[in-house]
Amino acid sequence: MHHISPVPAVPVFLRRLGPDPHENGARTSAGNGCPDILELADGNFAVIGIDMTAQSLDRLPPTVGCGPDERIVWVPRATLIKARPDIPRG
Repeated sequence: MHHISPVPAVPVFLRRLGPDPHENGARTSAGNGCPDILELADGNFAVIGIDMTAQSLDRLPPTVGCGPDERIVWVPRATLIKARPDIPRG
């Protein structure tokens, strides 16, 4: 069976969730605007973070899987906590 990706061919980003990571002159480790959480026009979300897939695959809990078209992304705790007020409840 052929797997059809749920990812839109041309994603439309509506807004950033949480503050700009470079707000008030802050610097991120990579310096490229990362990390971020974005809301898509289709109601789903995209996350920009550091790819930690390679070092994580053999350490996942027994009921957790990461498919060949997926990545495990590291996002700082503060990024997710600061985005909480912007995350829709339903």
